[in-house]
Amino acid sequence: MERLFIVGDIHACPHELEALLHALPLQPHDQLIFLGDYIDRGPGAREVIDLLLALKADEVCRVRFLKGNHEDMFLDFLGYAGHYGDAFLYNGGNATLHSYGLSPALPSEAYAASLPPEHLRFLLDLETLVVCSDLLCVHAGVNPRKPLEEQTAEELLWIRQEFIFHPHSLPYTVVFGHTPQRTVLYDLPYKVGIDTGLVYGGKLTCLEWTEKMVYQVAKGSRKVTITDASSRWYAAGLLHRPL
Repeated sequence: MERLFIVGDIHACPHELEALLHALPLQPHDQLIFLGDYIDRGPGAREVIDLLLALKADEVCRVRFLKGNHEDMFLDFLGYAGHYGDAFLYNGGNATLHSYGLSPALPSEAYAASLPPEHLRFLLDLETLVVCSDLLCVHAGVNPRKPLEEQTAEELLWIRQEFIFHPHSLPYTVVFGHTPQRTVLYDLPYKVGIDTGLVYGGKLTCLEWTEKMVYQVAKGSRKVTITDASSRWYAAGLLHRPL
């Protein structure tokens, strides 16, 4: 059976990411989706992207990478299309530059040329959203007043309260990151939030969508816990218990 694994915000914490990846029971027919925010705030942005590139090269399963608002800022800072690049350094970007051995005092045109070419290509190739049947994966959420085709990149990467506190009319459950929560946020059938604040001392979360299993590793740990979250879908009437 094909399974779908979805990973929340990593924020430059490579050791927890490595532990999580080793614990996931991935098979070649599975799909693994990352929701973005690989960089900034934590100390290991370069290591995280190295891990993700190695994962893709190993072809353990099908892998897709979404853009987060922090990659959006970084790209704008580097002179590519994006938003709020002037805020990059004030939102954890200094740690990202440090991980590449770069100084914030360099002229702006020097940064892109100083990145490993495969890292720059990784950033430029990031997707904005993924639709899988009744599931929509996106970094931040959606504008609840708009159809999917009218959503802007800025909304998909940056929206917060307007999405989190209001239902939407799209025919999908939206799995998103971006806004850290102490625990996984379940608001079914509308949304599931899986940014559980790893870089702030919380956890890195992966939701296995097909069987509704949650994999988590706490900050500073290599132990991955596995929780059956299917009761949330049963309670919402979205799944029926087997007879």
